[in-house]
Amino acid sequence: MRLLKAVLAVMLTLLPLAASTQLVAQPLQRGPNNIAASLVAESPAPAPGSTVDLAFAMTPKSGWHGYWLNPGDAGLGMTLTWNLPRGVSAGELRYPVPETLIIAGLMNHVFEGAYAPLVALTIDPSLAPGARLPISVKADWLACTDEICVPESATLSTSLIVGDGATSKDTRARFDGWRQRLPAPLGSKATYQLDGKILRIAVPYPAAGDIEAPYFFASTERAVRYSAPQAFFRDGDRLIIETEASGALAGPLAGVLRIGEHLGLELVADKGAVAPGGTRIDAAAADEPEGGMLALLAAALGGALLGGLLLNIMPCVFPILSLKAISLAKAGGDERGARRDALAYTAGIVLVCVALGGLLLILRAGGEQIGWAFQLQDPRIILGLLLLVTTISFNLAGLFEFGSISAGSSLIGRGGAAGSFWTGALAAFVATPCTGPFMAAAMGSALVLPVPAALLVFAGLGLGLALPFLAIGFIPALRHRLPRPGAWMGTFRSIMAVPMFLTGLALVWLLGQQTGNTGVLFGLAAAMLLALLLWWLGARQKAGRSGWLPLAPALASAVAAVLLLPTGGSAASPGTSAGATLPAQPFSEAKLAQLRAAGTPVFAYFTADWCITCKANEAAAIQREATAAAFSKAGVVVLEGDWTRRDAAISRYLEAQGRSGVPLYVWYKPGSDPVILPQVLTVETLTELVG
Repeated sequence: MRLLKAVLAVMLTLLPLAASTQLVAQPLQRGPNNIAASLVAESPAPAPGSTVDLAFAMTPKSGWHGYWLNPGDAGLGMTLTWNLPRGVSAGELRYPVPETLIIAGLMNHVFEGAYAPLVALTIDPSLAPGARLPISVKADWLACTDEICVPESATLSTSLIVGDGATSKDTRARFDGWRQRLPAPLGSKATYQLDGKILRIAVPYPAAGDIEAPYFFASTERAVRYSAPQAFFRDGDRLIIETEASGALAGPLAGVLRIGEHLGLELVADKGAVAPGGTRIDAAAADEPEGGMLALLAAALGGALLGGLLLNIMPCVFPILSLKAISLAKAGGDERGARRDALAYTAGIVLVCVALGGLLLILRAGGEQIGWAFQLQDPRIILGLLLLVTTISFNLAGLFEFGSISAGSSLIGRGGAAGSFWTGALAAFVATPCTGPFMAAAMGSALVLPVPAALLVFAGLGLGLALPFLAIGFIPALRHRLPRPGAWMGTFRSIMAVPMFLTGLALVWLLGQQTGNTGVLFGLAAAMLLALLLWWLGARQKAGRSGWLPLAPALASAVAAVLLLPTGGSAASPGTSAGATLPAQPFSEAKLAQLRAAGTPVFAYFTADWCITCKANEAAAIQREATAAAFSKAGVVVLEGDWTRRDAAISRYLEAQGRSGVPLYVWYKPGSDPVILPQVLTVETLTELVG
């Protein structure tokens, strides 16, 4: 059937050219291909028992296009003939989300720019390291313009060597960019109904989810009339597609739903009842696209404000809030000073939140698969925070004073607006990785909003975090409830050094999770050297001498430690250890799909060593005897996604669930849609899933 379509396409394009004297000038069969193709491997050294992606990097000349799996009314997708060594097998070709192109009334599903279908190669576990794997494939495709079509082919080859699966950072980023254009699995079943010639498809889709230029590409051949118009309706948490069927459908209907530029969802619809209704959102409603976007922005902004406000009671924020508690107590009855400090504190928080959000958007636009709290996935940032917390801890403990060090080196310890600003900046930098209630959905929505609206959401998060101190600064009745300044403040300051030291210990542990024992020893040595220099600084201050002399080597040692930190150590392996109360397997989408296909109940949770909310939930609800017993009795398989260090696969999964950070808990019950659980768990919440 596809070959017949290709022949038809060539004949249709030749008819208007037959009368043209320019026909002989067209390069139909000679010369280089009009769509250049190359075969690229993500890793030149795949490990035994692993899979490695191969990309067919296709680059059409200007004005030319290639075709999707189901080309539509005319055209031909790519066909492959493999020549593989023993122990290597190739999976199915995975296409990016295509585009629509209408020529002479025929609907074509095409790629008009550079595109890259992917194939997964499976390497047999029995292959020995060092074995050479010559890969060869003959690829055939159709290249077309609006006027002519040319069948093209190429024999592409590459050579792999069985190794450790290593790949370069640039190659990984390139493949992540290609994978970003693949349709994401819908994760739940759609339903379709035939009503005469009208085909109606109901797709589960969140009411607040963004969608732009929707279109349904049917991969099931001869299921729809490709050139027929498509209408889209929003009806609560489902999207209704109406179009014209091509013939009688009996089995499942598969296809890809485009939800934005290069974004799509891969779905399978079973036959069932689909009632018409909802609000039309396609061309008929194109005159008012701002309404849905404004509603999404309002929901995201409200969630960010509430999420930021709740961050003030999260455990990860308390050590930083202790600094501000001392500052507010010192403000006493100075109303003007309290307002100034509150505004400065707010400015520090909001600017850091916007800066982190802006950097996140820039990196994602460049192809990086990262999410909110990405700064704590770099061990050098962790070491920098460790040294900063060490400095603050010893200052609170009375080892030295910020006050006698001149401007520029006493950002957090300075009084007045400057000190409040930098305290707020530090609070935002450390506190934002804690994803609390309301915040996860807001941060996920920010990633699909236009850049100005997304930055407004990030600013809303900072404003929510600063709201309690704004209230204290501007409401005298609240401020008067603070204790009066006095001798107690010295004792309080020393007590507040304790949570800061505990934060330092947590950062040392996190550094070990990311870099192994080598990184821990390096971090402890750097912290001890810094503490020694701070002790020298305190001794000079007590003797009435300048603090500049020890300050220079202290700053130099901190900067050198961050730059020289060895990041290639043997970090802790992801996944819960076998001796845990509730053992877990490392998360992968392939493993999840395998378990769901077998009808196995799955509890998937996504965590990070720097996420205190995650660790609190694990201690209070997940790693409990009652939970383990209930899950074992029901045959539940637990999958753990460790996001401590950057993991593009987990980032993609989080984004598909409308999240940009952890924690995330998803329950997969056989035969039912996935359920996203609350971000604060109890044993009862989990045991009731299998009750």
